[in-house]
Amino acid sequence: MRRAFMSTTPEPAPARLRTIPSRLLAGASIVADRLVNERLAAEGARKWHFAVLVALAESGAASQADLSRSTGIYRSDMVAVLNELANGAYIRREPDPADRRRNVITLTPAGRRHLERLDTLITDAQRELLAPLTPRQQDELTHLLTVLTEHHRPQHPRPDDAR
Repeated sequence: MRRAFMSTTPEPAPARLRTIPSRLLAGASIVADRLVNERLAAEGARKWHFAVLVALAESGAASQADLSRSTGIYRSDMVAVLNELANGAYIRREPDPADRRRNVITLTPAGRRHLERLDTLITDAQRELLAPLTPRQQDELTHLLTVLTEHHRPQHPRPDDAR
């Protein structure tokens, strides 16, 4: 069987495919993910690290379950993320004085400095992603994506949250 020739220069997708919003969002998402992941990896970090550090910086100390709900990280994955952040001394886990069965997670000074660095990397990735847009278009895109995300936000907890 003969293999189809694959050009090294990608051909533009058919016009009809170039106008499907879900396809456009998926393509932009792939680029956005790559940019963010590359930037964070250069600093030895991942998106989930950033999410947990942001949540702690904005809301203060939290339980693992609270962090799972606020960041969208499954509880089963949260432990690994927290272990990685604790290994870097970016967070501290201490028993909750009100319930010794659970831990309270707090951001350390090193965690705040790390978050500042990650914020810069995320900002750089956003700048590169949105470079073809004017500042007004960037604001409008962010607004429209927020509307879509809020509209489609699940109304019921994930199965992982029911535990």
